[in-house]
Amino acid sequence: MHWRPNNCGRAPSEPWRKRRQAEAVLAAELLPTGTATATSVVFYFVVFLLFLAPPSYAQTKDSCLDCHSALPDPLGVSREKFGHDIHKQTGLTCSSCHGGDPTNDDPDKAMSRQAGWKGKIDRKQVPALCGRCHSDPSFMRQFNPTLRTDQLSQYETSVHGKRLANGDTKVAICTDCHSVHDLRVPSDPASTVSPLNVANTCARCHADPNHMSGYKIPTNQFAEYNKSVHFQALVVRGDMSAPTCPTCHGNHAATPPGVASVTNVCSTCHVFQAQLFDSSPHKEPFASAGLPGCVTCHGNHGIVHPTDAFIGTGSEAVCIQCHTEGDIGYTIAAKIKQQLVQLETAIGGAEQILDSAERSGMEVSDAKLDLAQAKDALIKARVTIHGFNLNRVQADIKPGLESAAKDYDAGQKALAERNYRRIGLGVSLVAIALVLVGLRMYIKQIEG
Repeated sequence: MHWRPNNCGRAPSEPWRKRRQAEAVLAAELLPTGTATATSVVFYFVVFLLFLAPPSYAQTKDSCLDCHSALPDPLGVSREKFGHDIHKQTGLTCSSCHGGDPTNDDPDKAMSRQAGWKGKIDRKQVPALCGRCHSDPSFMRQFNPTLRTDQLSQYETSVHGKRLANGDTKVAICTDCHSVHDLRVPSDPASTVSPLNVANTCARCHADPNHMSGYKIPTNQFAEYNKSVHFQALVVRGDMSAPTCPTCHGNHAATPPGVASVTNVCSTCHVFQAQLFDSSPHKEPFASAGLPGCVTCHGNHGIVHPTDAFIGTGSEAVCIQCHTEGDIGYTIAAKIKQQLVQLETAIGGAEQILDSAERSGMEVSDAKLDLAQAKDALIKARVTIHGFNLNRVQADIKPGLESAAKDYDAGQKALAERNYRRIGLGVSLVAIALVLVGLRMYIKQIEG
């Protein structure tokens, strides 16, 4: 049998209903007889609503808050702070977790063992305490039918949960991540586990060298993440779907991705790249050497925006970390880079000449729209390189080169037409000027 919070999810009590009925009778007696007016109808309607209205938890006496709202930290809990708590908003009180009798003003009785008072919850007991409600589907369904109820079982499989079970009380527990007396739903921007805040929450431990001493893991993950393309997408562009710590590591079952699973983690977002890598000649050698696929080239927490400099044989290329001049991989990498540069150069040339024609007043909108196909081909080729297949890259590059060449020709023709129009306009202006000069000379001759 599971413990239940006091007055949580229950129907209004019988004494409360009797009190409401008595109030309704009293109100009817106080209303003057014979006043069958609109006022009396409204009066009875209000009384009816009062009868149906559930009791207000905000008005329920809570001696716990009466006292603790006046105390300093760490014992202080203001009414405003607790008012933001999702548990408070669903009807739970201090006694739901700490026990005791919040209706009694006598501290000795309110915090007596007879009243079920537990006091401060030991860190080791916090997950089990939270799990009493959050692991019960029938109970949680009353508040949020979509909320998962396997958080505790997942936590017990995590690195945090396993270490806690072995006596390590420094590891994260529910309240370290979700806060204590002001827990908010993850969709709330002020929540400690909202997409914008969760990395900071993880960093409270993982970026603290003193706290993490003894665990033999780096503490620069948060600093690296803040320089990453994922951080830029989330914070700068406001993309709430961008990866944060739990996206890759999980939340309640937080576990560092191993070599075998890291590609699968990345593939939840980068599907096509992962499929291409699985069919590439790198798949088996990487597995044999114990190299994590994506991380080997892109890194993990500090993933920067990839550029064409990553591919090829230049100083910034990741290919030369393994390949040396003369081997087949080195040669293919150089050719793939050459193809990408060729298409990018062709697109740049076509774009430049079309822009020049457009600034001159020529109509080139169709050609500029067609040039988008060449740009799409370049984007596709940059994805295809994850298969490390030169023929497939060339198959993507070819239509892009053809489109760029056609658009470049369109730009040249537009500029040629512009020049023709300018020459024609110049000749016309000269002819008009000669006619005007001739007319003026003729008029002077007549006047003379």
